[in-house]
Amino acid sequence: MDPNTIPHPHRNLASAELPRRVRAALERLYALASDSFGRQLEGMLTEFEQQLFKLADQARNPALQAGYFETLRKVRLHRAQLAPRFMAGLETALATIREPAAEDATEASDHGDFDDLRLVDDAEVSEATVLAGIASRHESRAGLPLLLLGQRFGVLAGAPAFDAERLPVGPHRLCLLLSEAGEVLQLEQEARLLLFQCFNSHAMTGYAQLVEAMNAMLARENILPGLSYVPLRTRPTAQDAAPQPAAQEQPQASDAGERPRNAPSSPPGRADEAAPASERPHTRWWGENGNGSGSAEEEKAALSMLQELLSSRRKALGSLRKDPGGGNQAPLKTPDVVAALGSQQQMESGDVQRPRTIADLKQALLAQSRQQHGQAMRLSSEDEDTFELLGLLYTGIGRELREGTLSSNLLERLQVPLLRLALLDRAFFIRSQHPARQLLSAVAEAGAKWMDEDGSDPRLERQLREAVDHVVQNFQGDAEVFEAANQPLQNHLQLMARKAELSERRHVEAARGKEKLVMAKRRSGEAIEQALAGRELPRFLRKLLDQAWADVLTLTLLRHGEDSQEWQQYAGMTSLLAATGIGSQKPPEGLDRQVEQALSQVGYHEDEAAQIARHLTTGRDESGDGDPASRTELTMKLKARARLGDDAEPPKAKPLAPRNPREQACYEHLRTLPFGTWMEFVLNQQGDVVRRRIAWFSTVTDRVLFVNQRGQRIDEQSLDHVSRLMAQDQVRVVSADRGRLVDRAWQAALGALRNFAGMPDQLQGAAP
Repeated sequence: MDPNTIPHPHRNLASAELPRRVRAALERLYALASDSFGRQLEGMLTEFEQQLFKLADQARNPALQAGYFETLRKVRLHRAQLAPRFMAGLETALATIREPAAEDATEASDHGDFDDLRLVDDAEVSEATVLAGIASRHESRAGLPLLLLGQRFGVLAGAPAFDAERLPVGPHRLCLLLSEAGEVLQLEQEARLLLFQCFNSHAMTGYAQLVEAMNAMLARENILPGLSYVPLRTRPTAQDAAPQPAAQEQPQASDAGERPRNAPSSPPGRADEAAPASERPHTRWWGENGNGSGSAEEEKAALSMLQELLSSRRKALGSLRKDPGGGNQAPLKTPDVVAALGSQQQMESGDVQRPRTIADLKQALLAQSRQQHGQAMRLSSEDEDTFELLGLLYTGIGRELREGTLSSNLLERLQVPLLRLALLDRAFFIRSQHPARQLLSAVAEAGAKWMDEDGSDPRLERQLREAVDHVVQNFQGDAEVFEAANQPLQNHLQLMARKAELSERRHVEAARGKEKLVMAKRRSGEAIEQALAGRELPRFLRKLLDQAWADVLTLTLLRHGEDSQEWQQYAGMTSLLAATGIGSQKPPEGLDRQVEQALSQVGYHEDEAAQIARHLTTGRDESGDGDPASRTELTMKLKARARLGDDAEPPKAKPLAPRNPREQACYEHLRTLPFGTWMEFVLNQQGDVVRRRIAWFSTVTDRVLFVNQRGQRIDEQSLDHVSRLMAQDQVRVVSADRGRLVDRAWQAALGALRNFAGMPDQLQGAAP
């Protein structure tokens, strides 16, 4: 294909078959976008040339340098054609918003023809990955404005709201337009990828502001001018917030009638944060830490209780031991054990097969000491306890890990350094904020069974490897080595937590906006019912009220609120239309023009708005448009038209049996949980689980929004459905003391020791 030819037919807005108002709005929007991108693309190409010249200047290989200069020559030769091709593609996308999307036309063929399968070229995969990453990044940054823009484009297109991937001015379409327009430059793959990076860093820097400007421009064109969202209040983390006095002001509920974000589930006067960790839900993001370790007194008490339990275990083992000569073996000194483990640590990076478990390490250590001393040796009681504790901890962690993950390998490499540290500082076990424990927790959590299997993060994996490598290569008894390795990793995890929080917030804001729309639609329906007061309208007129006029009422509520003069005016007009429809009152002069104007503000075309207004204001028999065929045509248009907020209504579920007492209790408990609560969903009969976070729920629509560990929207279900799953033990709330994998493994280790020693109710203070 000649790169100087435009690959797709150019469709301009001037000749597009669009209603006049829609065309005018799109022309203004195109002028706004083309003005912005015209300047940005010119700057992008200048930056691209500078990057190519820099690469050529730094190239040591003459052939490579010549290649860069040849690419630079092509760019300078064809650069003037890139922006026009880009703008032509953008105008075509805008001019065809009412035509079926290309993917819809080929959807059937995408599902079944295996003869068309082929190996994809690496260049295609690389380009697609880079472009998808750029688009996703800017979709995330401009998430809520893009959602509002999609709603407005739905009105312009007479279709459901556009998502970010379908928006003609969305980041995905813009990246595609750049890829197609960039063909004119005749670049190799490496240069195309560099062009995409320049597009991301230069042309898209002000994209979020451009989306805001497009929303404002369409609002001025009366395209959903009152569309907005309810901003979220900043919430403290439920687990870390200090108990508040009962008289302190609680967050106010929104207009949607929802429960405040931190509404208490315990009786008044007692804050949730004062409850034991086993009774509080886990609400932290991965990477969010608590306020710190307990006090010195608490740590001392926990360590004392741990020693008491270990002492009871030793006594029990002593009474069961059959070997009378075991007590005659000389104990190894702790420094000698630490030094021997140090040699194991140094061999870790060599070809020697390292032991796979703590027990293997122990046996190898004792065998080595026997060779060195010429007789059997044993560990001291304290060191034996340390090996046992770390072995139990690793066993508990292993039960929670997915097989074949990077975490398994990294945890194995950490065994020797952690053993050496624990032998020197047993506080590692009971201090949750210990750097070594935090590092262990981060490595283990990355491979937990409840994490999304498709959620691999190369940057995180690199951070984990670097942290473990630093410890293995440098730890010689100094705990600061763990601190140095852990700090960059914790910084990265905290950054991930902030990104997840922002992503979740955008989804919650969108959900709250949908709820507000649903409530406005319901209130509009109530206003129509009140106006009719039980009187029957002809079916056709009732359909016009319930569909077309209800959209007017809904938009008025969203824009001005129920206490506004505008709402009172349109509610009064609703009563007039109802009276006119049943023939009990003649319409006042000018009512038809008011109705027509109101309908045009919600996206009805002038001819449709005028036709609907005539029917509504002339009543049952006086319409000049009495042709049944005309009414049928109008009915079909209304049926095909996407109504305001159709996608906001929750799907209609099949009638279910009433909840039994257990299901009702789960339902009521679910409604008291704070937003941010993590829940585990059982996936199969093997008991595999995945964690989902309650980002938000509505007691009005009975819907609950779930996100994953990255704050990405995963699912939306009804509270009723989730409560029934809870009653069947298919969904459970994650408690604060079992939120992190290492905490769960530690609790399991303590439980095993308590059962062995016959002390089921002791050592409660040893939990970190």
